[in-house]
Amino acid sequence: MIIWIVFAILTAFAALSILVPMARARAGDGERASHDAEVYRAQLGEIDKDLERGLIDEESAQAARTEIARRLIAAAKPPEGGEKGRPGSGLPLRLAQLAAIVFVPLAAIGLYLELGAPNLPDQPLAERLAARPTQQDLPLLIARVEKHLSDNPQDGQGWDVLAPVYMRMGRTSDAAAAYRNAIRILGPTVDRQSNLGEALTMANQGIVSADARAAFERAVEIDERAIKPRFFLALALGQEGKNDEAAAAWKSILDEAQGNEPWVPAALAELEKVGGEPPQRFARSGPSAGDVAAASQMSEADRAQMIEGMVAGLEERLRSEGGDAEEWVRLIRAYTVLGRQDKAMETFELAAASFEDDPAALDKLKAARQALETDPDEGGEEPTQSN
Repeated sequence: MIIWIVFAILTAFAALSILVPMARARAGDGERASHDAEVYRAQLGEIDKDLERGLIDEESAQAARTEIARRLIAAAKPPEGGEKGRPGSGLPLRLAQLAAIVFVPLAAIGLYLELGAPNLPDQPLAERLAARPTQQDLPLLIARVEKHLSDNPQDGQGWDVLAPVYMRMGRTSDAAAAYRNAIRILGPTVDRQSNLGEALTMANQGIVSADARAAFERAVEIDERAIKPRFFLALALGQEGKNDEAAAAWKSILDEAQGNEPWVPAALAELEKVGGEPPQRFARSGPSAGDVAAASQMSEADRAQMIEGMVAGLEERLRSEGGDAEEWVRLIRAYTVLGRQDKAMETFELAAASFEDDPAALDKLKAARQALETDPDEGGEEPTQSN
């Protein structure tokens, strides 16, 4: 019932928005005609006074009276055809008023019956919160869970579910509070303690606070091999300027990595920041600045021996651990530079067998072999070291 009252009020406002300007326009026309008539009557009186004072003769006075009388009659009479296209008078005004009063409400009601849902009952917030989760958007789902938790603050599972959602939304302080509640009710686990520490760190602009560090340490107490809390603890050591301890912590983490974890690049970058050397298997391909400086002071024989060692190290790693196509191409070219075409071809065949299911990699290897066959003296780039 309330919705129809609201519709009636809105319809009345819509009709008034049309009728009021029309009424004002008509009133304005009437006032303007009345004002013109008064002006012309005053001009007739002025002509009589001018004639009495001898300012004009009788013939001029009569001509002026005729002209003013004509204008007075025109002002008092609606102009012929003046009603057409003017909203202020006559039949067009009546039609426009009829449309505003009748057709606007009828059109509004027809559109609502066609596009709206007049039979749908009201749905208060409480009922919307009780709707199926798949029918709700994320803000409404969060509101639903928050309302549930305000009524049931001891629902640890609810806090555990809500906390990561807060993290994804960037509400890190709320996430930390939710994790604390989950830990208080359900007890500490590695994930809850680690996530609590992460939420506190993110809320502190990436700085590991004392509370965050305590959370990470409790996680390590539960599982000393857990990577996530150890990662942040190593980060904290670097932030505190304890570079040696931080380097040892990073190396310990990297020693346990498989190498394809998403956090490995970040760990290597942090290790470099604190001045640590990466483990052998994460060492960058190619000679270091010290190697280059030492090579510049070597004799030709010593330099050739050093290059042989680099190439041998690269081949050993690729044979034992594998590598991508670019690294195999680098080894092929290295043997080419050394003038060992037989080893280059052997390397190509070994690499091609490893990438037989990878057409893109095979194309790169074949391009390297073709360069070897056409001009074995062109190696492309010098051999690099890889441990």
